[in-house]
Amino acid sequence: MDHQFQGQVNKMTKTQFAAPLIAVLALSACMAPPQIEEAPVQPPGIEPLPTAYDDGLTERKPDLCKASSYAGQIGQPGGVIPTLGIERSYRVVEYRGIEPQEYDPNRIVFRLDEMGNISAVDCG
Repeated sequence: MDHQFQGQVNKMTKTQFAAPLIAVLALSACMAPPQIEEAPVQPPGIEPLPTAYDDGLTERKPDLCKASSYAGQIGQPGGVIPTLGIERSYRVVEYRGIEPQEYDPNRIVFRLDEMGNISAVDCG
């Protein structure tokens, strides 16, 4: 290939490539910036209404189920749970077991380790 002809091909390729690139950059400069929605401002002195989904999932409530009173059972076999005389609802979650996802802050949850011993007590 002749060097002079190759130089013309390179110039032509660069020109053909630069024109669409310049056009795209020029058009993008003309676009309006994206609109940012601002959160509505709550007037002072007015409390927001509670939502229908305020069920404790977004914020864990304090020890409503009194799980801390069963903390002394940690390390005991899971078989002692029915003998504790618990008068409220409770759930036993076995090691690597499937746990339903409904949260009840008044329910006691006993979590068992791989040996079947109580490893944790919490609400849920």
